Amino acid sequence: MIPLSIAVLTVSDTRDESTDRSGAMLVDALQTSGHRLADKQIVPDDIYRLRAVISAWIAEPSVQVILTTGGTGFTGRDSTPEAVSVLLDKQIEGFGELFRQLSFEEIGSSTVQSRCLGGLANATAIFCLPGSTGACRTGWERILREQLDSRHRPCNFANLVIPERGTHQHG
Repeated sequence: MIPLSIAVLTVSDTRDESTDRSGAMLVDALQTSGHRLADKQIVPDDIYRLRAVISAWIAEPSVQVILTTGGTGFTGRDSTPEAVSVLLDKQIEGFGELFRQLSFEEIGSSTVQSRCLGGLANATAIFCLPGSTGACRTGWERILREQLDSRHRPCNFANLVIPERGTHQHG
């Protein structure tokens, strides 16, 4: 297992570090799996502030993966997909599709209201998850834990963001 450097962004107009259960769950899960926390921030659901933080992380060679939680629904100011999608070099269509399939087992047809997505930008993997802790747990335990493990076969995203193994553009 090659540890990755992962940044976590909670998108919320109301949460702070004491109430950010989803962000805390992701931090705990990635560290328990042997990865390193590169940075963690909470940003209001504002498309331009989201793009600013995510763009800075994409440009930072030490950040290999970005996980976001929140802002993927249809209510209020939910704008994570709009903020992130224009920054991607390639979209990982299967991530959102698989997440909704797995989520259907848990919440039924309500999963259609999740606009979670994944993609690559400057050899940085980006995965946008819903804001609920349960959704973050589903995304991590059933998709991301394996896909961010360099030992997972037949393929994984870890090997795409490790400079000597992938097509890493940083540096």
